[in-house]
Amino acid sequence: MIELTKIIKAGDRSGPERDATLSLTIDQRIKSRMRVRLDDGRDAGLLLPRGYILRDGDVLVSEDGLRVGIVAADEPVSTIYSSDSHLLARACYHLGNRHVPLQITPGWVRYQHDHVLDDMVAGLGLQVTSENAPFEPEAGAYGGHSHGHAHHHAH
Repeated sequence: MIELTKIIKAGDRSGPERDATLSLTIDQRIKSRMRVRLDDGRDAGLLLPRGYILRDGDVLVSEDGLRVGIVAADEPVSTIYSSDSHLLARACYHLGNRHVPLQITPGWVRYQHDHVLDDMVAGLGLQVTSENAPFEPEAGAYGGHSHGHAHHHAH
């Protein structure tokens, strides 16, 4: 089995881009130890330093030099598209009060799909789109430390 033990951050690469890819959801990208299947079907194991969140574009390296590019996999998400920055800010405020990891960009906000949160956001006057898309939350949502639990709601 391939053992992936080193991380090259997305912005720190030099040399060959990648020999293979590994598509993972955010819940998988927060784990440092697990068995995985590369996108080409080969089995591998993550044996990574604890506390680092894998990001789309990072490259994992095995002891024999195999480079595996991380791809943020599509997963069920809720996306709020709006040109009204004030309404998006209000949504971020209310979701943040619930400690919901968010991906925030100009024009839209995304979180892991949750119908209860969708209803709350709709109550603010925003339309929520349920879709399958990559999820890259702000680093502060998980990042730098692990507090040992996650806030998940029924779907």
